[in-house]
Amino acid sequence: MTGAATNAAVASALDCKVLVLNKLYVAIRVISAKRAFTLLARNLAEVIHIDDGKYANYDFASWAELSQIQRAMESQAGTGATPKFDWVRTVRFDIAVPRVIRLFGYDRLPEQTVKLNRRNLFARDRNQCQYCGHHFSTSELSIDHVLPRSQGGGDSWENLVCACVKCNARKGGRTPEQAHMKMIRRPLRPRRNPLISIRLGQERYASWKAFLDEAYWSVELG
Repeated sequence: MTGAATNAAVASALDCKVLVLNKLYVAIRVISAKRAFTLLARNLAEVIHIDDGKYANYDFASWAELSQIQRAMESQAGTGATPKFDWVRTVRFDIAVPRVIRLFGYDRLPEQTVKLNRRNLFARDRNQCQYCGHHFSTSELSIDHVLPRSQGGGDSWENLVCACVKCNARKGGRTPEQAHMKMIRRPLRPRRNPLISIRLGQERYASWKAFLDEAYWSVELG
């Protein structure tokens, strides 16, 4: 691997997401792997690792040791095997990116609300225009007021949807009924953070499910 490729791989691994638990093992937020390693190195947190349904706690040093064992096992398995971890290469060794960490001195609980913002709206609607049903990049989508502001519509989960530029222009300052446009689905307030739900669909974050109780789906992304 070239130097540029190695740097890119390290940067990619450091951008991986890590679920943070408070000291009571309640999920409170999601942060980058880079931030997680900082907390571990400062002895403010520990790694919670799940393997075959069993939980184990590791400080930074013991996690580094386990990483070396796992790295050796992956090397023996050959290039065709699916990697179990994302890896960060340091000067002295490779270390696996943890999926879950636990803070030692924090016992507060997350707020039980999902923030209403553009990022969460795009995630809730999965970047799908709620009028034509096609999927678009974020830059090609706008946020539409189902009941237009000119008719008293406000900013709420139930009145905001993703719409492509063409559909938004066609609808104009009218309701869907007035514009003779059908909606893909009724907009609702999500019970859980939609970005977290998307990540749970990825195999690398499957271990998060053990900690994301229904009561605490509002954890925020860092």
